[in-house]
Amino acid sequence: MTSLLTSLMSMKYKGQGNIREYIMEMFHTASKLKALKIELSEDLLVLMVLLSLPPQFSQFKISYNCQKEKWTLNELISHCVQEEERLKREKSESAHLASTSKDKGKKRKYQNEAAKGPAAKGPAQKKQEQAPSVCFFCDKTGHMKKDCTKYHAWRAKKGLPKLPKAE
Repeated sequence: MTSLLTSLMSMKYKGQGNIREYIMEMFHTASKLKALKIELSEDLLVLMVLLSLPPQFSQFKISYNCQKEKWTLNELISHCVQEEERLKREKSESAHLASTSKDKGKKRKYQNEAAKGPAAKGPAQKKQEQAPSVCFFCDKTGHMKKDCTKYHAWRAKKGLPKLPKAE
């Protein structure tokens, strides 16, 4: 009796297999308990099934809780099967969207640089590293944003605190 109750309480649907078979397995365990003179109401079993569903079914659970009427076993199974099919369709559509790419066959610039590694820097990259810094605030060369007088004046005008000085 204890092991049946424990298994019923700890059952969780993991998304593998058929949800109909999973629900039937839960109700089969409940019928074994009924044979041992422990009867659980159908409403309680429906709630236990809903609680054991994974987070993907959260929208489904919310819609059930918003309804005034309670479902029977057969209604629960049919609704769960419909929701499972909807989730599978949604999953395959999103997987298809994620797998398509705009620039097929083109290597991106950063992929080429990553393949070369840090030791394979050419003369153009060395010149770029030694280039004077450009301020992102006023677009002038020779200083960076943190040293820009216009940026500090703008921050003061807005009432923002002064930046801490770098050591």
